[in-house]
Amino acid sequence: MKYTQLGRTGLEVSRLVLGTMNFGPQTNEADSHAIMDAALDAGVNFFDTANVYGWGENKGRTEEILGTWFAKGGDRRDKVVLATKVYGNMAAEGDAWPNHHKLSALNIRRAVDASLKRLQTDHIDLYQFHHIDRATPVEEIWQAIDVLIQQGKILYAGSSNFAGWKIAQTNETAKRLGSYGLVSEQCLYNLAERRAEMEVIPAAQEYGLGVIPWSPLHGGLLGGVIRKEREGGGARSTSGRSADALADSTVRAQIQAYEDLLEKHGLEPGEVGLAWLLTRPGVTGPISGPRTREQLDSAVRAVDLELSDEVLAGLDEIFPGTGPSPEAFAW
Repeated sequence: MKYTQLGRTGLEVSRLVLGTMNFGPQTNEADSHAIMDAALDAGVNFFDTANVYGWGENKGRTEEILGTWFAKGGDRRDKVVLATKVYGNMAAEGDAWPNHHKLSALNIRRAVDASLKRLQTDHIDLYQFHHIDRATPVEEIWQAIDVLIQQGKILYAGSSNFAGWKIAQTNETAKRLGSYGLVSEQCLYNLAERRAEMEVIPAAQEYGLGVIPWSPLHGGLLGGVIRKEREGGGARSTSGRSADALADSTVRAQIQAYEDLLEKHGLEPGEVGLAWLLTRPGVTGPISGPRTREQLDSAVRAVDLELSDEVLAGLDEIFPGTGPSPEAFAW
């Protein structure tokens, strides 16, 4: 496994992030534990989750699965850089009672204690804001975060799904208050969705945030979906976002060109989608959310995959990037 520092911090993390969103909804507890064991054995030390994972009446379930894995003992918790998120509504289903979501100081305090209990740990290494909160002043958010850092409940704060201007506002406010500020941004970024290159990634680089792309295969679209469909094994891969996208003939032609290019070079689409992100400036590591051990093994192989200049040029031709602002839309 290869490692890098997370943004401007001294924290060393693996260049592949283990995403746990499928643990519970798609993968049972025993298999989830086996995947985490295998990830640790492969050198993956960066695990990402969120308080709402498990979804619906089962939200919080994914954190519980991580907690029972940590409780098995050994050096699991010491080896893992643990990241979770706050924002989503954690009130009981059908209960619209206020202050159980977003980023008020009250909810942040409540949410972190609940996550620590589910995770069976005494601290969270990276506590991420899952979404911007337009109603809560940034000063209030940093006040709450600084208290948690002083209490030893969290070590670093990060963002997710923030616009470039919001990263700037949040870290300029932190600087004024004497807070350390955001150290990471988790954003939607992959070959098929490159808009983050316009402002989000430049802002993250300017402020020393590590970029952690989520949905690196765009919901399976970049994982060889047409080939799987042709081979009769793509029932799941052509559902949801992939099915919606492939219904567009232009997108389908683009994905076919992608798969043809990689077949020509003897490369696996899913591994290339991850490996390409590792060539991008500012990227710490993509989040791979395996449902099976085989998917984890494929993601691990991507870390050592070297893409030739010819392949990289071909990918840019099929999926042209936007480039940074203002050049993306002006001179």
